[in-house]
Amino acid sequence: MASPLSPIHPLPFLSSSSTATTLTRRSLLLSSTLTTTLPATPLSLPPQLDTNITDRVYLDFSLCPTYFRNATAADSTPLCSDPSPLGRLVLGLYGNLLPLTVSTFKRMCTSSSYKNTLVHKIFPGQFFQAGRQGRSREYGEVRLPPALDLPRNTETVDSKAFLLKHSRPGVVSLCLSENDDDDEVKLDSEYRNVEFLITTGPGPCPQLDNNNIVFGTVLEGLDVVTAIASIPTYKPSERIRQLNDLAEFFGDERAQKGRTLWNRPLKTRKLQSGLGE
Repeated sequence: MASPLSPIHPLPFLSSSSTATTLTRRSLLLSSTLTTTLPATPLSLPPQLDTNITDRVYLDFSLCPTYFRNATAADSTPLCSDPSPLGRLVLGLYGNLLPLTVSTFKRMCTSSSYKNTLVHKIFPGQFFQAGRQGRSREYGEVRLPPALDLPRNTETVDSKAFLLKHSRPGVVSLCLSENDDDDEVKLDSEYRNVEFLITTGPGPCPQLDNNNIVFGTVLEGLDVVTAIASIPTYKPSERIRQLNDLAEFFGDERAQKGRTLWNRPLKTRKLQSGLGE
């Protein structure tokens, strides 16, 4: 129950009818000193970031009825044989601000390296992830072809690369803190991080700020983003969570592997990609 409002006390102010204040030479001198010695503090403006769109790429999403696990790396059969089209995202990329990150993402799209891979994590009301690297395509994971020869992304250690925020739906970001690539893949000397996330809204995701690199935005297809975000995901029971925490406490490596299944969509989303017009 709301408490009654306290009476409002008027703020003190000067009026022409108030009693004149006696000003001594000392008070005038002090006022003059304070006025003349305090330096003017300029307003600190935030740095101007070049978010002009330099490139456009597209991602096509299809919905599969089940999570297929029977394909192998040598199998030419698509991961999902009967997908239903979900829609296309057109992404605008900030190539002037983050040339290395954008160049790598463009090459991944134009080389079809994301083709037939999956959106592997969905966090409702926050973001979804795609582009996870694994040891095979058995689970719809990314395998980088050696011929792609991606450069090392030095922007991941540049503080200026983390200035843009995950402030709205449709933000495209390189996964760093959220990256869950296979550990064995990360140990490869030629490992390159190509996992990305897209915020789904409705609100911002401040927990991603300063830990992941925003390099683009959704120009077309926010309805597709919303559709992806609405797909049910696997959520472990409280008992499973407790057992997982206990296993992690005792150093059981199966705990981390078990958590990779959390927030996985119960229906797959297959990716196709290419260069936008």
